[in-house]
Amino acid sequence: MTLPDREPSSTQAFAADSLGAVQAPQVAGVQTHPLRFTGQPGEYFRIWIVNMALTVVTLGLYTPWARIRTRQYLYGHTWLDGQNFEYSARPIALLRGYLIVAAFFGLFTAAQELQFSGWQWVVGGLGALFALAYPWLVRQSMRFQARSTVYRGLPFRFSGSLGEAYVAYGVANLVSGLSGSLALPWAWFMQRRYQAQGLEYGTARGHFRGSLGPFYLIGLAGFALTLLGVALVAALAFGGVTLLGGLDGLDFEGLSSGLIIAIVGGYLALGLLYGLAWQYVRAASMHYVLNHFELGGVVRTGATFRPWRLVWIGVTNTLARIVSLGLLTPWAVIRTNRYLIGHIQVHSLTSLDDFSAAQSQSESALGEAATELLDINIGF
Repeated sequence: MTLPDREPSSTQAFAADSLGAVQAPQVAGVQTHPLRFTGQPGEYFRIWIVNMALTVVTLGLYTPWARIRTRQYLYGHTWLDGQNFEYSARPIALLRGYLIVAAFFGLFTAAQELQFSGWQWVVGGLGALFALAYPWLVRQSMRFQARSTVYRGLPFRFSGSLGEAYVAYGVANLVSGLSGSLALPWAWFMQRRYQAQGLEYGTARGHFRGSLGPFYLIGLAGFALTLLGVALVAALAFGGVTLLGGLDGLDFEGLSSGLIIAIVGGYLALGLLYGLAWQYVRAASMHYVLNHFELGGVVRTGATFRPWRLVWIGVTNTLARIVSLGLLTPWAVIRTNRYLIGHIQVHSLTSLDDFSAAQSQSESALGEAATELLDINIGF
């Protein structure tokens, strides 16, 4: 991009390292475009209930069609600068990926059942194969998701290299495990940077301006919640034994029943706080990444949602699903998207029409199927 001869103003400073992906801005200053989500619970309920029914009737074979219908609705009701997003994946491609991944894990499960009959080598071999393929599967999923996401008729792309994927999702995870999770925030940082810097739109490439320190602060907050859960387990166990044991005259049966009740209650509390900790880590990481991501040197994203508010929405959504036996799932999905998307903005030094197209190739859906079945956290 060609910049004016005069010194750039503060509103134009972040265009200085542009990759030349877009035309020079035609207006002075930064244009802010808030995202909008227009989905409605009633509309989405009709899609969701049909998806559920057809998935059950077809014994799961309809899952790719259900997944794509869901994303087409959610993407189609997400608007930016007067244009909505589109999801262009093909169900047949996703079905092939699901069948391959399901067959692999079906074989792995069967081998586990027979591992005491001389099948240990099969279990070990399949486990090693998955561990080696994991970074490649994650990269394939990102490529597929990016290629299937379209805005203004132009699909996104993901160009992160395979070597970088093995560093971010192989080496980083290994180091995290060997360090007793002390290096886990570093793994998060490496993975989010890989995701952000591999994303492309037209000929503009993403750039992550964040640093490692905030991920350790996020991790410490999550760890503090987990420690609180451990303390609750200990306190409930001690209190339960003391109270019930005292009421029963310190008899053995009273001590046993008190200990069981206290341990069960403590572990429920620990599980709840551990879940809250992970939800906070995901929400806070998303907030930080969105506030430190730019595209082509002329577009930046910003997030104003509060991570703890997002955690609260997640908790109450889960309770609503349980109480309604799942029937409030569409309401929960729309509620989450409405809050999250409604608190994201795009700041641009140029019109969003100015991005030039770049050739995109079709991508295999194998990685996408693996991440869906394994619930791998990939933040597109």
